[in-house]
Amino acid sequence: MHNSAFARWVASPTGPKTTHFWGPVANWGFVLAGLNDTTKSPELVSAPMTGALVVYSGLFMRFAWRVQPRNAILFACHACNASVQGYNLQRWARWSSSRTEVLPEVPSTVGRGTRTRTCTRTA
Repeated sequence: MHNSAFARWVASPTGPKTTHFWGPVANWGFVLAGLNDTTKSPELVSAPMTGALVVYSGLFMRFAWRVQPRNAILFACHACNASVQGYNLQRWARWSSSRTEVLPEVPSTVGRGTRTRTCTRTA
């Protein structure tokens, strides 16, 4: 039997024979997708979904830290995802807050003539 460091890692509770390894590897897809979104226009970012991913990654960072055996790969994956999604969320928030829409003139219901309303659109 080989007792090398690699053989011990393969047979370990967090090695590639377990879901403690393959689950986090699959979750890196979220990080890659988030990184890809950083090159797109902020108006294409879905604020509810991005916010949900930030919360999701925050919860799973805690889980990865508390589960036994401690899963450093999962923790690192979700720390990166929370960072990337948080960055995308702030890009969307800046875009959303800078965007104003001028509405057409509407007659006043009080009889004071017409006025133009300006509002900030929240998506």
